[in-house]
Amino acid sequence: MFTVVITTYNRLDLLKRAIQTSLDQTVATEVLVVDDCSQDGTQAYCEALMTRETRFRYLRNHTNQGHSRSVNRGIEAAQGDWIKLLDDDDYLAPDCLAQMEKAIALCPTAVICSCQAAQVNDQGVELSRTPITGPGEMFTIPQGDIHYGMLIDVVPFGTPVQVAFRRDAFIQTQGWDSHLDTNFDDIDSWMKLAEHGDAVFINQCLTYRTIWPGGYNHRLALGDRLAAHLDLKQGIYNRIPPHHQHHCPPFGDIAQYLKLHWSLAALKQRKIRLALGLADGAIFSLRAWQLLWQIRQWRRNLAQPMPHVEKRVLTPLPTPAIG
Repeated sequence: MFTVVITTYNRLDLLKRAIQTSLDQTVATEVLVVDDCSQDGTQAYCEALMTRETRFRYLRNHTNQGHSRSVNRGIEAAQGDWIKLLDDDDYLAPDCLAQMEKAIALCPTAVICSCQAAQVNDQGVELSRTPITGPGEMFTIPQGDIHYGMLIDVVPFGTPVQVAFRRDAFIQTQGWDSHLDTNFDDIDSWMKLAEHGDAVFINQCLTYRTIWPGGYNHRLALGDRLAAHLDLKQGIYNRIPPHHQHHCPPFGDIAQYLKLHWSLAALKQRKIRLALGLADGAIFSLRAWQLLWQIRQWRRNLAQPMPHVEKRVLTPLPTPAIG
């Protein structure tokens, strides 16, 4: 049912952990590594592993293609109906895919599934944990509410380590956009997947995301992230269904909110000149401050009912009595 697609580049020591936790899943799983032309022994290790592990496959890019193209290549070659993405510095709990399989079985219309993740340092020590995002152990959000929830930041699918999705739906989206490589390319994909079905969430910590200076997200300039974030929100805004449009904030207000958000991020890094440049006048927008406060309040209470976003608790059918 599942293929774990692991993208890697020159991180063999970390990759070994990602592979092993994928092979250690309690349900049958294909594990596929896409190597973006590593030069650190990754090829020799993976080719040797293929000779003794029938569930493991290895693909190597002949030249460096980048993260998004590597993701697309892996998914194209995958044999599973559902894809679980994994970066080489992240890893899975042993029952991650079993719990996802259980949730998906309760919601056959789902095309995307997300769970909680622990943020860990490079020694594996837990630093924090993503919040509970809704009612019960498992719940769904209908397709018609997903884009509105993403717009106001109360439907947080999270990073690739948290997410699995149906392969056929992904193929219809035409894959990850390489122009966004490591800069909201994942959220852009979740946005497109949500056009094809419902979302299911699991309020259990089943994955581990490594936070360390070598992470790709640390290399991105805040200005580039703001520009990509504005484009992403515009794409989400354009997908808002009619029944949400009458209570949806104007996109101009969303843009001002985003500028304020990234300005404050720069201020936290003590980059005052950059913060003023990113704000571009948003600090004088009352509506931007109102949205910032309102969205932060909503995000602090993700387990509570959200305005205009339906969350349905998933519960397994009772076991029939025998006799």
